[in-house]
Amino acid sequence: MSDHETAPKPITARPGGALRGRVKVPGDKSISHRAVMFGGLAVGETRILDVLTGEDVIRTAEAFRALGASVDMEADGSWRVRGVGIGGLTEPADVLDMGNSGTAARLLLGVLAGHGITAFMTGDASLRKRPMGRVTVPLAQMGAQFTTRSGGRLPLAITGKEEPVPIEYELPVASAQVKSAVLLAGLAARGATTVIEPQATRDHTERLLRHFGATVTVEDRADGSRRITVIGQPELTAPKDPIRVPADPSSAGFPIVAALIAAGSELHLPNIGLNETRTGLYTTLQEMGADISIENRRDEGGEPVGDFTVKASALKGIEVPAERAPSMIDEYPILAVAAAYAEGKTVMRGIHELRVKESDRLAAVAALLRENGVTVEDGEDWMIVHGTGGPGGKGVPGGGTVQTHLDHRIAMSALVLGHAAEAPVRIDDGEAIGTSFPDFVGLMNGLGADIAPD
Repeated sequence: MSDHETAPKPITARPGGALRGRVKVPGDKSISHRAVMFGGLAVGETRILDVLTGEDVIRTAEAFRALGASVDMEADGSWRVRGVGIGGLTEPADVLDMGNSGTAARLLLGVLAGHGITAFMTGDASLRKRPMGRVTVPLAQMGAQFTTRSGGRLPLAITGKEEPVPIEYELPVASAQVKSAVLLAGLAARGATTVIEPQATRDHTERLLRHFGATVTVEDRADGSRRITVIGQPELTAPKDPIRVPADPSSAGFPIVAALIAAGSELHLPNIGLNETRTGLYTTLQEMGADISIENRRDEGGEPVGDFTVKASALKGIEVPAERAPSMIDEYPILAVAAAYAEGKTVMRGIHELRVKESDRLAAVAALLRENGVTVEDGEDWMIVHGTGGPGGKGVPGGGTVQTHLDHRIAMSALVLGHAAEAPVRIDDGEAIGTSFPDFVGLMNGLGADIAPD
């Protein structure tokens, strides 16, 4: 699948009615990656529940097996990871293929930078276009050596350093993946490794490393930046109790927005992750008038979670604060769909990072909406969606075919748009959906949607 050698799999969403029911959203992708990786670096056996079994996380599991850890999927759906300890990974016999997963690739580069081994890494056509220089630059400062294609892109070769040099690194752009890569390399260093991020990004790495026994400190600074430090050469230890992965708040955005824009809908979504670095979409939707209630707030495995109830709502366009972007960078495609059905215009700024995701997501989202009759303005790091809702609104015309560019979030966003549109919406290829939400089509149809392969 990763190299997209199979024929495209077009899918069409036809206009439907109210969505109702209980939604079991897949496990959080970011936390699933990290739980498997940290289990592989820990001493002992880590048991993980509700892991996302999408293509991206399977690539992480396969890579760690190739590096000497044991990763087993049990019949009951739980995963067991037997680790080798910090610095204990062995040289892989073959190329590590990370498929479509930028998270897996960038975090694994951080892990490998702290091992005195050589490895070769590649990915699918989409991942091979994505920049890795933002990760290789700080890792090279720590002593790792890289040979890459032009532009710092995959495929690449990395030779790590058994005891990397601890550094203090200030991120030029807020990125949880780059931050995590440096911290993971710092696990093998003697002393303290520090990352300074200009804005707070998702902190799953910091939380989960502490859960495995590492010393990680976080300092919130007056200017809004954060200083994160890991003390190197800890002994990561498998937790006694299983890690339960929260439901992915990014994946939850698709059925939630689908319910908000389809009259009469009501959905219940248990165990959704409420990490404050990931909840920008829900804050924004509530500011737009979304009827979203959250109950039974609790902590599981060091992460806050809660149970959502969502009802169809009349949305209004707003200006989304630019500083909120890091907490919802993956959710702008589905937010743009909600904005298309809102009354008035929704302004999104500070979203340049969308241009270096699985696709140029900013361009892809604008094209998705235009293809289906929605007026959009966009620039280098901003987009304005003119909604079709409100008094006199005629709704989204639909009827278009959307180019997904092998991007799972573009694919699912387009299908959500199609459920409430005036005419069917078709995507050119739904194959990439399996990277993060393998049963998306089946789940949506079980709630009342009409989505089917062509």
